[in-house]
Amino acid sequence: MRRLALPLAAAVSVAGSPAEANEQPGWRLLGRNYFLHSDTRTGPAQAGYRQEWAQGLIAELRSGFTPGPLGLGVDAQGFVGLKLDGGRGHAGTGLLPRDSAGRAEREYASAGAALKLRYGESLLKAGEMRVATPVFATADKRLQPEYANGLMLDSPLSPSLQLQAGRFTAFKNQANSTGRDDFSGYGASTRGSGISLLGTRFSPPGPFSAALYAAQLDDTWRQAYLNLKLQEGALSLDAHLYRTRDQGTASAGAIDTQAYSLAAGYRFSAQHLMLAYQRIEGDTPFDFVGGDSIYLANAIKYADFNGANERSWQLRYDLDMTSLGISGLSLMARYVSGRGIDGSQAPKGGAYNPYDGRSGRYVPQQGVDGRHWERDVELRYQVPSGSAKDLSISLAHVAHRANAAQAGDDIDRLYLVIEYPIDGAF
Repeated sequence: MRRLALPLAAAVSVAGSPAEANEQPGWRLLGRNYFLHSDTRTGPAQAGYRQEWAQGLIAELRSGFTPGPLGLGVDAQGFVGLKLDGGRGHAGTGLLPRDSAGRAEREYASAGAALKLRYGESLLKAGEMRVATPVFATADKRLQPEYANGLMLDSPLSPSLQLQAGRFTAFKNQANSTGRDDFSGYGASTRGSGISLLGTRFSPPGPFSAALYAAQLDDTWRQAYLNLKLQEGALSLDAHLYRTRDQGTASAGAIDTQAYSLAAGYRFSAQHLMLAYQRIEGDTPFDFVGGDSIYLANAIKYADFNGANERSWQLRYDLDMTSLGISGLSLMARYVSGRGIDGSQAPKGGAYNPYDGRSGRYVPQQGVDGRHWERDVELRYQVPSGSAKDLSISLAHVAHRANAAQAGDDIDRLYLVIEYPIDGAF
């Protein structure tokens, strides 16, 4: 395994982590076996049937820094994905790229790297990396993680205040080898543009923390974000607010939305209950680029509950079965219901209400009185000790149902993911 890991090595450390500047040099190899079955429940038998099974290897390498006040280092990443099952007609789950005939590719691979500069506790990275901020974040939801190419600065202004700034202009999707992709949202895209961000995280001693960010997707939108969080004993409160307005040439059309969510959680013994409310105010959906660039409470496994004028509620239950004598086993179940969607007033000619030349009229993405619900159940086991320590198995089922005005699919999905990490130090 060591001989395999080193040539493939990668630094997939998430850009923007406050602890990144203090990470020790080393390597990591993650084996990920992923099975995904998806049924959209439409058309004749198996017309909406998608199923793929694949094996991935994600390798990462973190170098140390050169001596002196200004340290130089390198992070690199490598990935190999192999098809185990998923023929023509069944491809398209997002695990594997497809060829011109619609078949899943037998294999694909990618690699990338980023230079890093450390001055004191500040860290600047330039190159390909993963990113995690509330206004732009790459996802890790399939076989291969997403990546972005650009600059990221992470600097502590004080023990409780963290500054982040970044600019990204090239992107790598989860089922592709090239780093010159585009990230697409519900109507917006990074095509021909880049995204910039600036933000702070405030985490003083005590129960309160906050975050404030701003971002710009060139010629598309400007976005502001605010988070307030309270953790007091068994009780937690978490509030998120986004404000988005079009900018420049407004390539996705006129945008003026406000999105917010409030989640309250309570932990008792090994159990946790959460209740969340989410609201979108505006005639277009709350849009984003990058698979995890939405921190709203009801953005879950399949749906984001971010339709124009949508209101949604969530009830979630978590159970840690260690207290029942099964260490490493956990259960999560949640249900989200969304109502009041009305996308019929989206600006005509924009990405959310485009002109259809065949019918000669404007066709909004969503109609009046859209509604939907999603139910997720996930069982996860992580080996707590022994030779297989940290091996994890996750089995999840997702059900989503929607009316025509919501415009989403009725879908049933089954996920089975097995992961085994191997870590090493220099």
